[in-house]
Amino acid sequence: MQIKVQTLITGASGFLGQHLVRHLSAQGQNVRAIYHSHPPTDELKQLPGISWMQCDLLDVFAVEEVMQGITHIYHCAAIVTFDPRKKDAMLHFNPESTANVVNQAIVQGIEKLVHVSSIAALGRTGDSKKEIDEEKEWEDSKYNSAYALSKYLAEMEVWRGIGEGLNAAIVNPGIILGATTGHDLSAGLMKMVQREFPFYSKGVTSWVDANDVVKAMVMLMHSQTEAERFIISNGSYTYKEVLVEMAKALNKKQPRFAANSLMTGIGWRISAMLRCLGINTLITKETASNANSLSYYNNQKLFGTFPEFSYTPLPQTIEVMARSFQDNSYKK
Repeated sequence: MQIKVQTLITGASGFLGQHLVRHLSAQGQNVRAIYHSHPPTDELKQLPGISWMQCDLLDVFAVEEVMQGITHIYHCAAIVTFDPRKKDAMLHFNPESTANVVNQAIVQGIEKLVHVSSIAALGRTGDSKKEIDEEKEWEDSKYNSAYALSKYLAEMEVWRGIGEGLNAAIVNPGIILGATTGHDLSAGLMKMVQREFPFYSKGVTSWVDANDVVKAMVMLMHSQTEAERFIISNGSYTYKEVLVEMAKALNKKQPRFAANSLMTGIGWRISAMLRCLGINTLITKETASNANSLSYYNNQKLFGTFPEFSYTPLPQTIEVMARSFQDNSYKK
């Protein structure tokens, strides 16, 4: 007997997508999980109720095929990078793939779509004293990264779809942390802390547990809420606070020296030379700039819609990250 599948997850083999796939499988749902260039692990393939399909979201005919019989969509797929060599690919893929999903959702009469955007799509102006909320309108600014622009343009495709009758809601998560896959930001930060990198940046931004993002997405999917976006953030923390918690969890020396703008400027230039030699690093011109910016986000709107919602404490999230990191071979 063929299993009836009604829910689609794009980017299902990615960092957030994996957390969502596991959650929906545990809830007994039947899900069509799609990926492009990163196949699911054996563990993900064995999850009950999940059927995997490969799909290039830039191919409109492939998008039409994978959406057959679908009623609900979680759109998680995106290129997430600050590598200048991948800038053009990201600026093309993120909005264009979202446009294809939105267009087909309208054609097929999808009941609801939940789109994963980012706090980056809200934009930044360099005014560290002003708290950013969902009413913030995008402004072209030197403080916005190429990733931010790509997510803003992708989100605009969803708002266009809403204007054309699509039932959709949008989440704008902070930096997402959680059990690592080995190729995500969580793993990258853990590797840096494990090596006892002594410097920390003075920046502030928003952070959130991957499972909390999943919880918010599922609640929005099953609610009557539409044509709204929500900042998903456990709170605004300094990079130092986060790195110190990671060092504690890994039983490593905590970062001790503040990296000023001159040091980070030197750092991204050295990293640029290393990339020319084929050595990948976390430090780019954009990440260096972001790491020194002070960005505070207001997370209260979600509580107004879902008063029962609660966030995982940051130390608990990092403990899970540390255990996952230590349990996997890539820790070396």
